[in-house]
Amino acid sequence: MTCTIRRATPAEAPAISQLIITTLRVSNAGDYSPQVIAQVEQHFAPPSILQLMQQRQVYVAHAEQQLIGTASLDGAVVRSVFVDPDWQGRGVGQALMAQLVALARAAHLSALQVPASVTAESFYARLGFEKVRDQYHGEERTIVMNLPLNESSPVN
Repeated sequence: MTCTIRRATPAEAPAISQLIITTLRVSNAGDYSPQVIAQVEQHFAPPSILQLMQQRQVYVAHAEQQLIGTASLDGAVVRSVFVDPDWQGRGVGQALMAQLVALARAAHLSALQVPASVTAESFYARLGFEKVRDQYHGEERTIVMNLPLNESSPVN
């Protein structure tokens, strides 16, 4: 699988929004109620994506001329990592995370943190992130996880 990872452009906001909403409805639906999914979706409408692009470093993954993933870095916090359900398990998420780790190392950060969804907890654990604590936003549970950025970090 060959994918290209690059900085997102404002013109991609609608496609990023659709990718995130589709992934929430397909991949996260087994771990969260429809009400929680609907609430989270509200944060990812195209205007919200455009606003996030001004606040974070947003990246996209493309393959076969389509958007297949997105991830962003907000200081030392990994946010909004989503991979098209048809492309999950094929290294796209790991490639996006490698890009974010490279950015963090270039910025001389000592660690990364992620508020992981229940759905993504095992993905981040495979990359070397360790659970710090559970965090709740109403009914939505996230797992705050931490990755020390040293030579032995599994993500390169």
